[in-house]
Amino acid sequence: MMGTFFLLNAETAASSESGFGLNFDILGTNLINIGIVVVLLVVYGGKVVGNILSERRAKIEQDIKEAEARKNESQAALNEAQQNLKEAQATAEKIRTEAKTNAQKAADEILAKGKKEVERLKASAAADLDSDRERAIAELRERVVAMAIAKAESRLEEIVDDDAQRQLIERSIAQIGG
Repeated sequence: MMGTFFLLNAETAASSESGFGLNFDILGTNLINIGIVVVLLVVYGGKVVGNILSERRAKIEQDIKEAEARKNESQAALNEAQQNLKEAQATAEKIRTEAKTNAQKAADEILAKGKKEVERLKASAAADLDSDRERAIAELRERVVAMAIAKAESRLEEIVDDDAQRQLIERSIAQIGG
């Protein structure tokens, strides 16, 4: 477009006649040029700038609405996550309490079984001890009786000779009735 103006200006300068052309007298043409530029800017530029600004305003409003929607979604997600966290903490506390209760029950059961087993072992040991004591006493009695008999026999052999034995046997037979 600028090339066209320069071409027109060159033709006008070449033909020194008055006609269409550009006047490069800065002081004389400056007010007219500024007026034309201002009118063009107001007429065409106002519409373009107005359209650009309204489009930008609409885009900014849309972005704000989208940001608010994302904020609301994020807030809802945060609230849900916080609720899930509270539920998870409550569940964890419940599980922890149940685990402690179960552990205490298991410990009590193990202790009770251990006490029963100790009592059973004590009773079994006492029974074994009584049985061993009775066996030892019976064995000692047998040994004492055997030793007493052996002592009595040895003593009788010393005291009673063959004649005394015959007399003892005859006396016993006489008492029985023979």
